[in-house]
Amino acid sequence: MLTKNQLKRIISLRQKKYRLTQQLFIAEGPKVIFEFLNSNYELVEIFSTLQHYNQFKAKFNIISDEELHKISLLKTPNKLLAIFKIPKPLKVDASKLILALDKINNPGNLGTIIRLCDWFGVKDLICSNNTVDCYNSKVVQSAMGSHTRVNISYVELECFLEKSSNVIGTFTESKNSIYETELPSSGVIVLGNEANGISSKIASKINIGLTIPRFGTHMNAESLNVANSAAIILSEFKRKSIER
Repeated sequence: MLTKNQLKRIISLRQKKYRLTQQLFIAEGPKVIFEFLNSNYELVEIFSTLQHYNQFKAKFNIISDEELHKISLLKTPNKLLAIFKIPKPLKVDASKLILALDKINNPGNLGTIIRLCDWFGVKDLICSNNTVDCYNSKVVQSAMGSHTRVNISYVELECFLEKSSNVIGTFTESKNSIYETELPSSGVIVLGNEANGISSKIASKINIGLTIPRFGTHMNAESLNVANSAAIILSEFKRKSIER
């Protein structure tokens, strides 16, 4: 049974300021939770309507369906909710390919990008300080456990890029098609905000500008969703690295 303090703490973690002050976040559903349990993330508490998850002993809480609905952010709660500690990010490996995000606002986009980094073997994801929190519950759900294999750091992006070489920016319009440009094996690929693209301050730090060309007959399609762009860009970088 949930105590008042447990209920208050879990509900507070829906807000970024409380996640940051407590250094805790929520994960829901067996698939996501077991990804975190099988990693270096530290479990704080686990709540379930099913008794067979009681192998977690002192950290396990059996609750009712009604109580789960109170604490879950899902329309259809998935029997299991857990609280984990937010780990400190690891040192960024500047010798490898890095993905950087400039003010990504949509939690679903960020979650998908984290999964894409995991899929394409990009170990470091750099986020500007004004990018949505990677431990937002919607991000955690859409990333499906890929947080455990991607090192996510929040930085002052302009300062970070000043110290980087091979800064590659992605733009709706550029003379350099991603399919025709020689791509470096390391460096920082920058993706911009959903509505406004890469900000002018960040654009000034970019050495190489790339675009994904349109091939439609009328050439009138709107710009690609940032997560779709990330998939195409990372795939092309990896394809060309295999061909070297």
